[in-house]
Amino acid sequence: MAAGAAGSRALLALLVVGAMAAGAAGTSPDIKAHVAEDSGKLVLTCNMSGPYSTIKGHEWVHGDKVLQEDETDSAFTSYTIEGKMEEHSGMYECVYKTSPEIRGQVNISVAPQVTAYKKSEHGNEGDTGVLTCKNPSFPPVTTWSWSKNGESDLQNASGRYIIKSSGNKTELRILKLNIEEDTGDYRCNAVNSYGSGDATVNLRVRSRLAALWPFLGIVAEVLVLVTIIFIYEKRRKPDEVLDDDDGGSAPLKSNATNHKDKNVRQRNAN
Repeated sequence: MAAGAAGSRALLALLVVGAMAAGAAGTSPDIKAHVAEDSGKLVLTCNMSGPYSTIKGHEWVHGDKVLQEDETDSAFTSYTIEGKMEEHSGMYECVYKTSPEIRGQVNISVAPQVTAYKKSEHGNEGDTGVLTCKNPSFPPVTTWSWSKNGESDLQNASGRYIIKSSGNKTELRILKLNIEEDTGDYRCNAVNSYGSGDATVNLRVRSRLAALWPFLGIVAEVLVLVTIIFIYEKRRKPDEVLDDDDGGSAPLKSNATNHKDKNVRQRNAN
């Protein structure tokens, strides 16, 4: 492997290669692996020498996923990795389809590529805050640590801080959040045999009343609406009463006038 080019990207390929099945004569086939860089690509190769049975094809496997397969009978097989090498670390296997099956192993190892589960977390005062970081790269992290605002490490023995780490994941729990003391940037740091890596999580602590603000806003809107409706109804009712009075007095006046005219006509007739 081109050590200078790989080192510039904090990348190192570790070859751990061996046959996983015995040959017919009781001796293991010899698998030689090679890793080379070509135009920003990483090429993994396996070349097997006897004794071994007839080869009916090959597979390249990463975890539970088959990356590539063919049906050739060659003792040589290769697989090319494209893109950022740090995103493709892990254990790769070259599988020879023989009877029994024979496997070689290639480990692509890098320094920790740490990411925060969330770059920004929120918590209410008095509650427990939870910050999480993970490392998706290979090999697993051997040591995790947490610090705040670039200060010294936060330890489990500090009382309100509880750190739980397992393999490629770490979790920081902060008990009884305090607005003044706990707001800030927290850094998770990971170390493995190839280097270290870190990520930052910003924690914001809110007052307990902050959770009531949406509810209070809705209540305020309802009160304003009710007030507007009440004022509108109060101003509308006097006008309606006045209209009713005018409409009812007209027939009474007309009836009185008709009755008076009738009496006058009767007297004139007499």
